[in-house]
Amino acid sequence: MTTDAQQALEVLRSTNFFSWYLIPFLALILYVYAVEVERKKWNIILTGLAVWGFDWLWETFNALWFHTSGYSAVWVTPSHSAYVILVGLNIEISMMFAIAGVIFAKFLPENRTMKIIGVNNRWFLASFFAAFCVFVEIILNRWGMLVWNYNWWNWPNFWLTWLCAYLPMFLFAVWIHDMLSMKRKIFIVSGLYILDLLLIIIFMGILGWI
Repeated sequence: MTTDAQQALEVLRSTNFFSWYLIPFLALILYVYAVEVERKKWNIILTGLAVWGFDWLWETFNALWFHTSGYSAVWVTPSHSAYVILVGLNIEISMMFAIAGVIFAKFLPENRTMKIIGVNNRWFLASFFAAFCVFVEIILNRWGMLVWNYNWWNWPNFWLTWLCAYLPMFLFAVWIHDMLSMKRKIFIVSGLYILDLLLIIIFMGILGWI
């Protein structure tokens, strides 16, 4: 087991590092969604929830990878957090993704076929946001806040992070955003959260693997 993975395990779900800045962060997230509820922008709300739910799914699989390998998760967040939820997910990251989808939705033009520098705006923005997230991860990695222990998920293979982690997330958000049936949107996003919850109950609550 890598040193950083062991370090993440030692602080996993420990309340010893609680910080009060989480309270205003929580208030900010609630405010962001309250504004959209007031404006009755249910499409933006569901897009935001789709990104957050998708991230939880990825983070759960990352934790399961760690349990299976016994070596390391694909990405690890070992320290400098008020609360480490999973070995690769801390509460600060989760709070960020809780509103990332809302931000993304606000950038999507109403015209689904409009092009940006010759590329369909949906593909362009999903690719751009995915690249921006990878850029942020690179900075966090350089600071030692986010650790990559596999060569295929490290320099110079950042394209894999872009292709496998972030691009599917934002394309899923586009799919939810542009879906015509509101009932279908609610059904799919609800199903995603039910899946997340079942995985957490089984692998965290019952089996204790993550």
